Amino acid sequence: MEPEKSNECPLHDGGPSAQSLVGRRLTGVVGSWHLCGGEDPVGPLGVWLVDDQKAAVHITTGSDWCLIVEVSEPHVGHDMGDSGLIAVEAMGDSSPFAAHIGESVVAVREKHEPNTGRMALELSFPTGRVCCESWGGDLRLTAV
Repeated sequence: MEPEKSNECPLHDGGPSAQSLVGRRLTGVVGSWHLCGGEDPVGPLGVWLVDDQKAAVHITTGSDWCLIVEVSEPHVGHDMGDSGLIAVEAMGDSSPFAAHIGESVVAVREKHEPNTGRMALELSFPTGRVCCESWGGDLRLTAV
């Protein structure tokens, strides 16, 4: 019998249990973007899912391309000089989560890779699903 392999990222551990998201009612989504030289940002760097208890779960990617899920408040945006700036603001209708504001998470499903850890997290709501995944090191959010 093979020993059970860990689902944790070797660099970032596993974060909170994905099952802890079940039952939380989504009240808002905050995103962060890298803005540089007037170019349009490509997808968010990370998102914070805010629930009805005012708790926030941050979803982003790690340097090893894992999907990081952690409990943390949204960061403050900051200027990086010649490298642009990090903007942090409410996502409004620009997120696949927008259709699920006011709904509770009814189920979660994770995808793991043996050497990297969590690569995707799918959250199910009464009216649909949203997949958060690390895609080549970038965060990709998709309505499923």
